[in-house]
Amino acid sequence: MPDSTAPTAAPPVLGGLIAYLQVDGASKAAEFYTRAFGAETAFAIPPDEQGRTMHIHLYVNGSSMMLCDAYPEHGHPHEKAQGYTMQLILGDNIDTWWKRAVDAGCEVVVPLDVMFWGDRWGQLRDPFGVSWAMNAPVKK
Repeated sequence: MPDSTAPTAAPPVLGGLIAYLQVDGASKAAEFYTRAFGAETAFAIPPDEQGRTMHIHLYVNGSSMMLCDAYPEHGHPHEKAQGYTMQLILGDNIDTWWKRAVDAGCEVVVPLDVMFWGDRWGQLRDPFGVSWAMNAPVKK
């Protein structure tokens, strides 16, 4: 991860709606997302003495995504990921993205296939319990 102790300008936030995930092990999740989804770390606050970090800013597929660990002593206990899916809208490289995510350790929930709306779509779950889906137009 980049050295975040040196004063720098904040990296640009990409996209109009940003996912901010609280996971158990934000630094490990950021490393996993690099392997699984080609994430790039834009900024990271160094872990505290307990190994937790309060902020990591990633770029994934042209958008920003942010992560943090739980801080129950500050009113932010860890809660299991549920009720949402991170959706990746991809082009003709969906097979490459899918294989990379599965090879990195994502569990296949719904296999990649042509869906009733006409696109190729599939759903995965990462080791941190977060659901991810990939969607791309069918190649013609």
